[in-house]
Amino acid sequence: MRRITISIYSCFALLLISAGVLRTTKNSQGDPAASAATRASISDAHLLKQVGAIELPGPKGKRFDYLTIDSSRNLLFSTHLGAGLLYAVDLRTNKVVKTFENLPGIEGVEIASDVKKAYTSDWLEDKIGVIDLDQMKIIKKIPTESKPDGIAYAQPFHKIYVSDERSHAEAVVDTNKDEIITTLHFSGETGNPRYDPISKRVYVNLQDKNVIAEIDPSTDKEVAEYPVGKCRGNHGMALDSEHRLAFLSCEENDLMTVLRLDTHEPIAYFPQAKGGDVIAFDPGLKRIYVACYDGAISVFQEDDPTHFRKLGDVPVQKKVHSLAIDLSNHRVYVPEQEENGAPAAKIVIFEAVPSS
Repeated sequence: MRRITISIYSCFALLLISAGVLRTTKNSQGDPAASAATRASISDAHLLKQVGAIELPGPKGKRFDYLTIDSSRNLLFSTHLGAGLLYAVDLRTNKVVKTFENLPGIEGVEIASDVKKAYTSDWLEDKIGVIDLDQMKIIKKIPTESKPDGIAYAQPFHKIYVSDERSHAEAVVDTNKDEIITTLHFSGETGNPRYDPISKRVYVNLQDKNVIAEIDPSTDKEVAEYPVGKCRGNHGMALDSEHRLAFLSCEENDLMTVLRLDTHEPIAYFPQAKGGDVIAFDPGLKRIYVACYDGAISVFQEDDPTHFRKLGDVPVQKKVHSLAIDLSNHRVYVPEQEENGAPAAKIVIFEAVPSS
């Protein structure tokens, strides 16, 4: 009955928009810098359409973490934290072509395509794994500080940045030597880092301080720290470098925050589903996705660099908290550790459905 009511409302709202009646310029947090979260569109469940699933060989019911895509090899890499495994999936066939073992507590994975390597953050042994992508094998493990998590690659500098979350640190790995050349220490827990190719800076969330730290990779010195406004627990980060924007997933108060990288000011806030973690941006569709642990993917639209809106919360399985986007076709890949309460080990594939 609830779905019928929503459908009727949506049709009525669309008629109002066509007539120029339903208009607004504020989001649900009352921020005049953002466009409406209430602008009508297709129903939440239809923003993403499931088109397939990839069964994984690892144990069912174990926690997954980050995914990343190596577009040069048409490979999706998915970390299976609870099993200590890393899967390489051929995106042309949707088949697992390699399972890397002995990566205890693997959280992050990042591709350094210019040196034909992948790097992993292995929490339960506090090491950074190095994978030779030509040989498809682990060639080295680099000891680091406590709880390595998110990873970013500053390719022009040949440096991998790994957030050692519990040590409040950022380890810097030289990808030519596969050695840690320095470790930066902060006054707060390091969350997700991102490299911005426009400013040539690395940005890292200090999630328990509610600020973003800026690092200059040419010197590996902290440049500044920027408050993130009403955002609390800024763990996840995605960038729209072209338009000088950062999108933050705020774990403690369930907000998606938009922050300008040029002025360092937050300009919009939107509610996201509970348990938001990984956030990703599709520059082709101008869409922002947040994977939320309570069973939803929150979807937002960038209409232009100063106007944004929430499209909806797409229902997915519980405990989904990570995703990756294939920018060539806008498909969204989501790992599932359970299905309707039963243990699972699979990656679900969604196609993006255009919104109104």
